[in-house]
Amino acid sequence: MKKYLVIVVGIFLCLQVMAQTPKSYSSADILQQIKKLEVFGSVLYIAAHPDDENTRLLAYLANERKFRTGYLSITRGDGGQNLIGDEQGIDLGLIRTQELLAARRIDGAEQFFTRAYDFGYSKSPEETMKTWGHDKVLSDVVWVIRTFKPDIIITRFPTTGEGGHGHHTASAILAGEAFDAAADATKFPGQLTNGVSTWQVKRLLWNTFNFGGNNTTREDQLKIDVGMYNPILGKSYGELASESRSQHKSQGFGVPAQRGESFEYFATVKGDKPLEDIMDGIEPGANRIPYPQFGTMAKTLAGEFKAEDPSKSLPALVKLFAGLKSLRQDYWVEQKLTAIQKLVEAVSGVFMEATATSPYAVIGDTLRALVTFNNRLGVPVTAADAKLWDNYLVLKPGPANVNSTYPIAQYVPPGTSPTQPYWLAKDMNHGSFNVTDQALIGKAEVEDPLVRFSITLEGQQFYFDKPLRYKSTDPVKGEIYQPVVIVPPLTISVQPALNVITPGQAEDNAYAKNIRLFIDGARMDTGGEYYAQLKGLKKGQATTVMSRLAPGYKLNFNSLDNKIVDFPIKDKKGNPYVELKEISYDHIPVIRYFKPAVQKVLVADLKIAGKKIGYINGAGDKVPAALEQMGYLVTMLEEKDITALNLRQFDAIVTGVRAYNTNAWMSNAFDVLMNFVKAGGVLLVQYNTNNGLGPLQSKMAPYPFTVSRNRITDETAPVKFLIPGHPVLNYPNKITAGDFDGWIQERSIYNAEAVDSKYQRILSMQDPGEKEQEGSLIVADYGKGRFVYTGLVFFRELPAGVPGAFRLFANLIATPKPAAKQDTLRSK
Repeated sequence: MKKYLVIVVGIFLCLQVMAQTPKSYSSADILQQIKKLEVFGSVLYIAAHPDDENTRLLAYLANERKFRTGYLSITRGDGGQNLIGDEQGIDLGLIRTQELLAARRIDGAEQFFTRAYDFGYSKSPEETMKTWGHDKVLSDVVWVIRTFKPDIIITRFPTTGEGGHGHHTASAILAGEAFDAAADATKFPGQLTNGVSTWQVKRLLWNTFNFGGNNTTREDQLKIDVGMYNPILGKSYGELASESRSQHKSQGFGVPAQRGESFEYFATVKGDKPLEDIMDGIEPGANRIPYPQFGTMAKTLAGEFKAEDPSKSLPALVKLFAGLKSLRQDYWVEQKLTAIQKLVEAVSGVFMEATATSPYAVIGDTLRALVTFNNRLGVPVTAADAKLWDNYLVLKPGPANVNSTYPIAQYVPPGTSPTQPYWLAKDMNHGSFNVTDQALIGKAEVEDPLVRFSITLEGQQFYFDKPLRYKSTDPVKGEIYQPVVIVPPLTISVQPALNVITPGQAEDNAYAKNIRLFIDGARMDTGGEYYAQLKGLKKGQATTVMSRLAPGYKLNFNSLDNKIVDFPIKDKKGNPYVELKEISYDHIPVIRYFKPAVQKVLVADLKIAGKKIGYINGAGDKVPAALEQMGYLVTMLEEKDITALNLRQFDAIVTGVRAYNTNAWMSNAFDVLMNFVKAGGVLLVQYNTNNGLGPLQSKMAPYPFTVSRNRITDETAPVKFLIPGHPVLNYPNKITAGDFDGWIQERSIYNAEAVDSKYQRILSMQDPGEKEQEGSLIVADYGKGRFVYTGLVFFRELPAGVPGAFRLFANLIATPKPAAKQDTLRSK
């Protein structure tokens, strides 16, 4: 079988993808924000992952109590599962970052992160801290506290383990340690520069809970009703919380709206115990700044607000702003100045926008954009300007509600850095991202490029930073805004991401170690066999290069046996090219980032038995692509395809991860699938869940067993072969302990338990300090065929190129052969 390398080469190729429309503010939104001016107080909620936050409590704190409210998620959720696609790891963390930001836009809180990487389920805080780097992540929590300056901290989980996950417990431990360290000048003293000072939090509370069969609430704890209705917003906090939590779509966390009273409970961990309210003893008003009139002026603003003409509030807002600017700048003065600036923009009705003609600003080329300014209500704007990089525009306000537009031609000079999520700009450390700029730590993201608008109203100058956006119109979705990304002149996508070469293919399919590509402006030049195909590539175009994995370079099979090798694609000077990765879903802005353009080659001692595989997709995984690389012909199956006649063509049927959770129709397919097995086929079912996140309602096996929440989180856990002679460990590949080397993140999840005696348990493994588990792989003969259920995380291992995972998977879907009686005897 010949293997081919597909290189997609593009000079800022433009794709249509979904993003967020800029937010507009109704009179109700404006009034809510004006009312917040009167309130001085801040709360920081701390937990481990996206989805751990209590969205109802956040909505209550930010909107009913009107405190500055933040959620610090220790990780970005990189290690979880994905219910909407096949992204894993860093890609999944990027999605969940944007889902959290979407949630915060609804509930009104702010979002923060540390540098910790979510490495998957952990059973202990000790393992968690060791992997993350305790001091590194603690310093991040301290930094967020010192810059956010919360009056109180609330944790979702306790330090005593009731939260279950080791990350959960670790987040609570870190919060307690940071409570003390943030106030201690001897702790992380390097942070105490540029106006950052120590900060003493008033108290640390644990938001006790009653879920997952674990009730940690008690009536002697502080109890607060957070379920009230906000008439300005037109929603209860249970309704806001539902909308906010339902943004966690990659986790399938859509929830119904709740109305009516709802109580939250709080236990005191550090600081004095509150008796009536979480903010007992904390000044909630304008006495926290040296501006005696501020509270009265803010209250008057709210009382005199005109919903039909918000611009009537402009003079009072400008006066309040001017008074604050005359004060010595401190935390609360800066917070209120920022809030008033946003209100000035909202009540004035001034529209400011900068849109580019392309979503890509190409290094070494000219970006063209359009600045639009509209004084929609005709407020007294006396001066206005805008600045993008070295473009400076003087704007003419013009008549009321008339667009003034100004073209920009901005050269993007060589040496400009491509746009990249700041935590991915450098290679990761083990267990954490590598961010060395202290000012970036804690931020959810950094938008670039930005346009700075300046307008003068009532004699006072105000500044507004707006992201540069690419705007287009979709005939179905309407107006679409996308981020503008700074990109290199040429990007390369190598497909498939992983090439698997077996011994029989290795001699014929050596890999071209250096693919020579070069671009200078709009001229393409290249060396080697690709010249003719790439020579005509022009600006704005993409092309595909097909190549044997052979020219000029021989793989030494003996030296690369069962190893994965990375071959970077470089230019003539040896500089690596990059691949532009794009992730697009309708509920979040498009995500773009860069990674090295690398061809991964796995030379594996791999044999397969059988040829045609039917695959039933579940929540999304990359197993089908891996099967094709192994040499199978893979057909994706839908409900209409599950017929006895159609299934006869397949040697095996494989169900994707959570297929029985995400496809309600699987219950209708049971009889057909069982008859397929009975006639001699193999049905391999990858893990499903049996909980509220995806109830298991369909029958999936010939004999009963239960899907548990048991898992083996140590990816290096020793594996015992309970039945060494079983065919799945011997045919067509001889499986040894070495096949479990190099696994990533974990061994197995959602293992089987309460297993019927007709099943054979194949493997045993255990996490440190725990008893052995035998439910990661169970097999039953049924008629002439075989049924397999496995919690082994093939959906992670196969895309990662783990050789043993390929070999074992090939055995599991191999056409069964009769086994000698002694082969199936359980070893003692």
